[in-house]
Amino acid sequence: MIQIKHLLSAIGCSFIVSTLSIIGFTSSAHGISLASTLALPGESTDLFPFQGNSANINRLGYFSDLYYDRHNKVYYALGDRGPGGGVISYKTRLQKFTLDINPNTGAISNFKVLETILFTKDGENFNGLNPEKLNGNPGNLGLSFDPEGFAIAPNGNFYISDEYGPSVYEFKPDGSFVRAFATPQNLLPKEADGDLNFVDGRPTITNGRQDNRGFEGLTLSPDAKKLYALLQDPLVNEGSPDGRRSQNLRLVEFDTATGQNTAQYIYEVESLASINDRIPGTNDDFGPNSQGRNIGISAITALNEREFLVLERDNRGFGVEDPLGELPVSSKRVYKINLTDATDVSGISLAGTNTLPTGIKSVSKTLFLDIAESLKTAGQPIPEKFEGLAIGPQLSDGSYALLLGTDNDFSVTQNDSDVQFDVCTNGVQVAIDSDCPNDSSLIPAYLYSFKVSSSELGKFIPPQKVPEPTATVGLVLLGLSSTLLKRRK
Repeated sequence: MIQIKHLLSAIGCSFIVSTLSIIGFTSSAHGISLASTLALPGESTDLFPFQGNSANINRLGYFSDLYYDRHNKVYYALGDRGPGGGVISYKTRLQKFTLDINPNTGAISNFKVLETILFTKDGENFNGLNPEKLNGNPGNLGLSFDPEGFAIAPNGNFYISDEYGPSVYEFKPDGSFVRAFATPQNLLPKEADGDLNFVDGRPTITNGRQDNRGFEGLTLSPDAKKLYALLQDPLVNEGSPDGRRSQNLRLVEFDTATGQNTAQYIYEVESLASINDRIPGTNDDFGPNSQGRNIGISAITALNEREFLVLERDNRGFGVEDPLGELPVSSKRVYKINLTDATDVSGISLAGTNTLPTGIKSVSKTLFLDIAESLKTAGQPIPEKFEGLAIGPQLSDGSYALLLGTDNDFSVTQNDSDVQFDVCTNGVQVAIDSDCPNDSSLIPAYLYSFKVSSSELGKFIPPQKVPEPTATVGLVLLGLSSTLLKRRK
């Protein structure tokens, strides 16, 4: 068993990626076991052309989402708006990488970035700066971009959800913009007079998504006809007295052909009472106004046309706000949900209530994996921001590797004056882009592999891919061409 202090000490002394193998430890449900943990140094850089290491230029941003392209056997790591909470200029990007997975155990190793892809529109870069700082107007979204959810279309294009809007965009594989999907009007952040405001929170915002609580998760149905985007928390106006006290957040369905939103469903996060029951004593319990703010979702991935895995978590754990991991953690969990009996609430408002109206059904939900309990039993630190979730390759015995990744916030925090600091594993804050003390390092990110039996995963349908032209098709086309030529002669 590896204790937290020993693991952090090892990270502080070396930039070498370390793998912790815990084969055979069973957690949460029969047929799920933690295979290994990969600690990824916060000092790592991506492939942006720059000599050195700078937080907002080339420091590697980890796992705001995670995706496995099983057709090409590569992976994608989506960073978010960059360091500093939207007040530092950062060209938003995507990392393509490789990863070795042991076909028998599911253990992971050898994380390697292959390509760094920048997001652009008409030759200009999307930027992590918030709309007010980038565009001089909080109501003008422009190229402000906080990417959080990721999926790949059958033609190879990227679908990405954004937290600022909330928005869903399509990009070509080179990162160039294709189109924006139609965001439902009830989700757009608006002031009391109806003006859009993509920056401020309550009480300035009275309707729509809460600030910094937009589309956190995105997934594509296996038939590629539907995209599903999940808000991190309830709408600001849907709760009593506001969304911070509600469990009810919205899952939005989009038609990939038209780009229109076609349905909305309610996903209920775990009750505050259940979350607080897992915290010893009462001093560290979450307050009533934390229900729809400090508890939320981070990722969603499709199992089939109606079932999905959803990553749900609290906002505590080892990270830039708690580098010593001192606050008690309650919730880092994966749930399996089903849309079959859920009510389409596109035209239904939940303003002023924390309970669902009579006859309205949320998506059904069962516990799939208790991540926090797994790591606690294995003697490992519990990071704050589990944000990446992907079903990896199938293993030799028919099981699958379930991959989970954490967001380390670029190992950067800020004070109330928006001054940025690097955060070190010993709890010390230093000037951004300066060195941590010798006994520590920048906050790492983590990549986990859980081995999941096929029976536990259930009816998993992998995403489609555009079929390659076959030799038979080529011969048929050649024959048609020859026939046409003969007729012309």
